[in-house]
Amino acid sequence: MSTSKYTVTAALPYANGPLHLGHVAGVYLPSDIFVRFLRMNGHDVAFICGSDEHGAAITLRAKKEGISPQEIVDKYDGIIRNGFTDFGISFDIFHRTSSKLHHETAQDFFKVLEEKGHFTKETTEQYYDEEYRQFLADRYISGNCPICSHEGAYGDQCENCGTALSPKELIHPVSALSGKTPVLKTTSHWFLPMERHEGWLREWIQEGTLDGVQQHNPKEWRNQVVGQCMSWIDSGLRPRAMTRDLDWGVKVPVAGGEGKVLYVWLDAPIGYISATKQWALDQGKNWEDYWTGDRKLVHFIGKDNIVFHAIIFPILLKAHEGFILPDNVPAYEFLNLEGGKFSTSRNWAVWLHEYLADHPDKIDELKYTLTAIAPETKDSEFTWREFQSRVNNELADVLGNFINRALVLTHKYYGGIVPEPGSFTDEDTAILEEIKSVPNRISKLVYAYKIREAQAEAMNLARIGNKYLADREPWKLAKDEANANRVKTIMYIALQITANLEVVLKPFLPSTAKKISEFLNFSQNEWSDGERVDALPIGHQINKPSILFRKIEDEFVAAEVEKLNAINMTETKFDPQKEETSYDDFMKMDIRLGRILTAEKVEKADKLLKLTVDTGLDQRTIVSGIAQHFSPDEVIGKTVTVLMNLAPRKIRGVESQGMILMAENDKGELSFVSPEKNFGPGYEVR
Repeated sequence: MSTSKYTVTAALPYANGPLHLGHVAGVYLPSDIFVRFLRMNGHDVAFICGSDEHGAAITLRAKKEGISPQEIVDKYDGIIRNGFTDFGISFDIFHRTSSKLHHETAQDFFKVLEEKGHFTKETTEQYYDEEYRQFLADRYISGNCPICSHEGAYGDQCENCGTALSPKELIHPVSALSGKTPVLKTTSHWFLPMERHEGWLREWIQEGTLDGVQQHNPKEWRNQVVGQCMSWIDSGLRPRAMTRDLDWGVKVPVAGGEGKVLYVWLDAPIGYISATKQWALDQGKNWEDYWTGDRKLVHFIGKDNIVFHAIIFPILLKAHEGFILPDNVPAYEFLNLEGGKFSTSRNWAVWLHEYLADHPDKIDELKYTLTAIAPETKDSEFTWREFQSRVNNELADVLGNFINRALVLTHKYYGGIVPEPGSFTDEDTAILEEIKSVPNRISKLVYAYKIREAQAEAMNLARIGNKYLADREPWKLAKDEANANRVKTIMYIALQITANLEVVLKPFLPSTAKKISEFLNFSQNEWSDGERVDALPIGHQINKPSILFRKIEDEFVAAEVEKLNAINMTETKFDPQKEETSYDDFMKMDIRLGRILTAEKVEKADKLLKLTVDTGLDQRTIVSGIAQHFSPDEVIGKTVTVLMNLAPRKIRGVESQGMILMAENDKGELSFVSPEKNFGPGYEVR
């Protein structure tokens, strides 16, 4: 049994929304299976995760929901944390980057790198939202991806093609705050000059060596991981800002850092370290044992996080000195849903917490299906019809059918006592040898991060058992007393297959393995390659079984598909309806048609036009923020809609006596609200 030591991390989920099945299939379920297997094999392992609670995505969600960033992270950390618990993900710790310990750890890490000269401080142009008077972090900017032309790429990454970007590379950039085109303005930040690290990174990723010492086996890394990293390196690494102009996050702990926080991709990976510190404190351990020395560091991530875990974080770890670098970064491709991409903005998703609330009795069914279709090397797709097929044809008809037959017949013939076998035929011996080989094949696949194939091998053992019973038909042989010893041998082998299934299924389907253990009145907690064929003792009393898996009916599938389609039909890109108002309040607003008589730009205000408007009652001055959309000549003579009884206020020294009402589309373009017929000034809008 191997004694290698592992620190296994699962990508920190953003605490700005719940988890959907794409997240589960691509990070958390495979990492949990891997860790459960390691524990059964006696490895010293720490399984680390936690909520990523900083970054622009959090503040954007907070603005959208009208609450504070802290309220956002508290809300979604709770949903995510409970989902992991209910789904049975066995983290040693699920921490939070908003914790005091994390802030201290991240700040200390930053200061060490600063003191060692690994940062440069540069003044650069950064996008700025003039309306909100705020510099825009990467995720506050979206636009068209320069690589794949995808609309809605972020300022740090295109989530469609996975390319890492900088805000200036976006085509047609738009502020997430105002929806307007931002302007460039100078600001100072700390940068990580990644180009200094190209040499050792190239050697480490391609050859697995660092300073001539073998660090990992590059042949075990997935092609998409190596490919994406080398594409970055071959294109030439560039300095990347490690700080941001934000008020939410880990404060920059050195002089000149006022009003700035650490870049989330510096802050978040350090969260693995701070989480380990907290776990070590809780368990009376030394956290450094899990980040230094002879230990394998493994990051389970989605493909959109490859460069951050396989280039940027390794640079930071090596620059700090003393830390181990990743032994492997098993990155998963994307899981699609019913013919489309998972989309949180469109609510096109199966949310983990909702599935668990609706189907708490079908957890292992979901685990099995997600692992069977896991996007290990290419994108895959979840459909409710395939879920039904996997459950009915594999879990119920193969695994469940075999175990039920084996145990029911044992109770029928022997009162639930494991019989003593007679002599083995050549076919029996071949089956026993096949049983021996299954755990070893599973082990090789799991250590190679081929979790999908490993589960298929475990299920193959159930197929072996199902076929063994079906071919030998002990229920027919039992009708003749002369076959008594032969039936005992068949049932003995069937029971040993069942006992082996209890072991090999534990990493993949822990609840199912527990049920099998209860049926057998027998449990084995350690993995042993090829040594457990006769684990169940002769004369052992087993319990009566129950149905392992209920079949999924067509009505179940139809209901889930209908739920998705209902979401899709009601989706909208528009803001929700505002709070209800009373008729009396509406009648207080005096809205009339007016005609613009004169127009001129307001001095030192690029967005403002000073208008003279004939309202039918008077001619009044109105200041309107439409100068970036219309020239003064374009608006003269326009019939417009005017809110008349808005309290006057001074704007750039000019008293504005009303408001021009405009329509705005999702591109930030404006249109006057004008009548179809040529009504003159003064007529009411009601």
